[in-house]
Amino acid sequence: MAVYTNLGAEDLARLIEQFDVGTLTSAKGIAEGVSNSNWLIETTGKDGSGARFILTMYEFRIDITELPFFLGLLDHLAAKGCPVPATIHDRAGQSWRMMGDKALALIEFLPGVSVSAPTADQARAVGAALAQMHLAAADFAGTRANGMGPEEWQRLLDECGHDGLAAIDAGLAPLVTRELAALNASWPGDLPRGTIHADLFPDNVLMLGTSVTGLIDFYFACTDMLAYDVAVTHAAWCFDASGRNFDADVSGALLEGYESVRPLLAQERAAMPLLARGAALRFLMTRAWDWLNTPADALVTRKDPLAFARRLEFYADPANAALFL
Repeated sequence: MAVYTNLGAEDLARLIEQFDVGTLTSAKGIAEGVSNSNWLIETTGKDGSGARFILTMYEFRIDITELPFFLGLLDHLAAKGCPVPATIHDRAGQSWRMMGDKALALIEFLPGVSVSAPTADQARAVGAALAQMHLAAADFAGTRANGMGPEEWQRLLDECGHDGLAAIDAGLAPLVTRELAALNASWPGDLPRGTIHADLFPDNVLMLGTSVTGLIDFYFACTDMLAYDVAVTHAAWCFDASGRNFDADVSGALLEGYESVRPLLAQERAAMPLLARGAALRFLMTRAWDWLNTPADALVTRKDPLAFARRLEFYADPANAALFL
């Protein structure tokens, strides 16, 4: 989440009038994240008791023709009892609207906070919630190719260039070149597939204590290997923010929680070290591109690519493969 586009109070008030949610009373920009502009919206609510929502304006990396997939998935999962925010449809029954040349959606606000130093019990709950989501989405009719897969990693490398990566860190270009070649040569294509979140970082999970109250920000969701989603979540949850310190207890609990709902197949477990390398490279490359291209005046915090370079080196070390067995 971030704010790339400024909307005035009058624009926001007129927009909120198009939904049956009461009158706008407050709007606050949200700085976290990198892809969309987001605001925390407060209104009087339909009954005057007050209500909160998240307003999202889609900026880049998202094709608005894919919004029916993203927003339809939220409604599907919410109807299945998953802890995800449903979309708020406007007075015409639409789940999203245009403002100028940009699309916007109003999303249900869920209680909870994102943890910065997850415990094993919290990781276990997240693993179970991820598996619940995978099972609940099994009959979701929508499909979407993973736009952040290996081909995109190569495109981002080409755009950043070796000189761009070297400007971040001298060892980055050799690491990316080596790992991308290895992943392209061995990337699996025969594992169980379905709808995945593909971005389940701690800041995309809301929790109260050890309970998951919300899985949010589904705008990288796609159809891909379910085990890859586990690998992405593992890379996101099992290290400190710098990527230097791995937490074996969190790792074990996350995998245990997932398998308490959906056991991994033997071939999925065998592929996990490679999938985790791919997950680390995916976020290394998007962070590197953002580091080099984020506008100086954007209300957004750039994220360190080296935090995922360190994860990548961890997963590439054969000595660490046993943690998935």
